[in-house]
Amino acid sequence: MSADRMSYSQMKIFTIGFTKKSAETFFTELKAAGVKRLVDVRLNNVSQLAGFTKKDDLRYFTKEICGIEYVHVPILAPTADILDAFKKRKGDWQVYEETFLDLMRSRRIEETVPPEMLDGGCLLCSEDKPDHCHRRLVAEYLKEKWGDVEIEHLG
Repeated sequence: MSADRMSYSQMKIFTIGFTKKSAETFFTELKAAGVKRLVDVRLNNVSQLAGFTKKDDLRYFTKEICGIEYVHVPILAPTADILDAFKKRKGDWQVYEETFLDLMRSRRIEETVPPEMLDGGCLLCSEDKPDHCHRRLVAEYLKEKWGDVEIEHLG
């Protein structure tokens, strides 16, 4: 790990899910928290089920409503195999968590994702709560690797 990444301090990463939120609640929470960038960590961000959070719509809404940037970072998403084993085949959360942590380690996300992109950024996924969502795992993994990272789960 490079010295500049190790010395990075006072970083804050937000997380948010859109399920069970109205567009008004979702964008109000982002704006009120002072989020600088919405970091989409979903594997599939174009589904009709995503409603107001489809990739192209979200890019427009975040800029126009909140004045923030939108980026899609699929390296922070699980693979389709990992996601399907948990969601479609009702897999065990512990197995999902371990498999996804292994994937992040093999991808070396702490070295491939610039800290500047995530500082003040908000990891977006669909789950309404962070406890069984990979966005929490991403934030906690990076906190462990980068050091002084504060994590705040919105809504």
